[in-house]
Amino acid sequence: MNKIKTVGLIGLGAVGALYAERMLALGADLRVIVDESRKERYSREGVYVNGVRVDFPYVTPDEAKTVDLLLIVTKEGGLLGAMETAADFVGENTQIISLLNGVTSEGIVAQRFGGENVLYSVAQGMDAVKEGSCLTYVHPGQIVLGEKEPGAISARVQMVADFLNDHGVKCTPVGDMVRRQWGKLMLNVGLNQACMVFECDYGGVQQPGRARETMLGAMREAQMMAGLEGHAISEAEFEEWVALLDSFAPAGKPSMRQDGEARRKSEVELFAGTMLRLGEKHGVELPVNRWLYDRIKEMEAAY
Repeated sequence: MNKIKTVGLIGLGAVGALYAERMLALGADLRVIVDESRKERYSREGVYVNGVRVDFPYVTPDEAKTVDLLLIVTKEGGLLGAMETAADFVGENTQIISLLNGVTSEGIVAQRFGGENVLYSVAQGMDAVKEGSCLTYVHPGQIVLGEKEPGAISARVQMVADFLNDHGVKCTPVGDMVRRQWGKLMLNVGLNQACMVFECDYGGVQQPGRARETMLGAMREAQMMAGLEGHAISEAEFEEWVALLDSFAPAGKPSMRQDGEARRKSEVELFAGTMLRLGEKHGVELPVNRWLYDRIKEMEAAY
């Protein structure tokens, strides 16, 4: 297990740009992995973080050298392409973190690169909003990091967490990572989808009304699915996630709301789609997620 000296990041959306900017500012030996067209566009147009242009060190596959740590920060639809673009940056000792939403991306990454160097994680608590080439944020949030199997915090998890903490990215190592992922999925199933369907910012689900009731109903269904899958989320934990979303700046927006405004395809399959497939597996009806799924599909069909 190599000490981490070099880090690659692929996916320069809201979360990716946030982490890249913070690591670069704290002196990380960073390379932002892009294809040729993105390198040309980013270099020409620039990427702005809280109003300041950041000239990231862009590196294409033709310039690839293996890195000690790779962060994949795309959306679900971009994962397969991102893995191919980043493939030559991955060596036998490269630790890989997939910061995609949901609970499936690590398995996909493991199929491509092998599971021995894949760490499990969630990114949570940030209020990043990216519109075009401009990212704004106040709260950078954190990465929660761990192994697939529950237990003590491993040496490599601690090593990666220490590196990230030393380079501007708060990282908390835990021994029950997959259950934490289910908690984040539960949050996203409610928050992201309700904000998209009701076309509101965080403030729209932080106050009483149909949007909040729908959000909480979808989260309850996800909580039930987590339990049936063997990753029970307690009532206290449920309330902690609700308290977290209620702490967000009311004018902020989750990623699916940003997708809706930009008329992009969303991650509905990752959220309601996953819930409905699990509901079918366990023979359980999920009316709130069914309604959200159908409504979002209608919205996307109208683009």
